[in-house]
Amino acid sequence: MMIELQSTITCPQCGYAAEETMPTAACQILYTCRRCGFEMRPKEGECCVFCSYGSVPCPPKQKLGREEPTR
Repeated sequence: MMIELQSTITCPQCGYAAEETMPTAACQILYTCRRCGFEMRPKEGECCVFCSYGSVPCPPKQKLGREEPTR
């Protein structure tokens, strides 16, 4: 399984969606909507804005999911 680096992040305030390249070595905790300027932060329990508002979870979380044993 390859790590995906592209994610579509959708603003919860205005609904604007933008395709972004995610950082590979860290979680991104702040993202500003290009349309309305809303500052997105991770939802409680999530590590980053891509895990909260993106179409694909962040690379560190993807890697963790791949390493966890299947049940």
